[in-house]
Amino acid sequence: MLKRCWGDGDPLMVEYHDTEWGVPLHGDRKLFAKLILDGFQAGLSWRVILHKREAFIEAFDGFDPEKVARYDARRRAKLLRNPGIVRNRAKVKAAVANARALLALQERGETLDHLLWDCVGGTPIKNARKSMRGLPAETRESRLMSAILSERGFKFVGPTICYAFMQAVGMVNDHLVACFRHDEV
Repeated sequence: MLKRCWGDGDPLMVEYHDTEWGVPLHGDRKLFAKLILDGFQAGLSWRVILHKREAFIEAFDGFDPEKVARYDARRRAKLLRNPGIVRNRAKVKAAVANARALLALQERGETLDHLLWDCVGGTPIKNARKSMRGLPAETRESRLMSAILSERGFKFVGPTICYAFMQAVGMVNDHLVACFRHDEV
């Protein structure tokens, strides 16, 4: 039997743990999508977001930042009526603001990929945790990322959200050392 950090009991969570969580992710659109989903997770469990992820992808046009940036009040209202996603006005508004911030960033010749990965020196931080106890909610790097993103107009990017994001996209390897994925990622 494989040892996992978390996720046992829910097949979708197991698959996410085993194939996605902690795997280094690159590309502005992929990172944008994950940042939006982590913003929607604030105050909720990842299980909720994961089970709604396909509905989010559909509702937000595949997280195409050019499309999301054009969402007007009518389109945002439609999202708030969609039972397949988390219907939170501030988070929907933040997703649109984040798409606009991403496009502005790219217009200045920057990439989200470089901006975010630079917070960890371009290389994943490899932790050697033996238990989930003592796992930080935020770190120096997540505070830096939060400040950089906030400066550039991104919303719902506090240090705790940024740390969860960093774990998810492989900027930080927080798989427990006993977990079969620790050495793989």
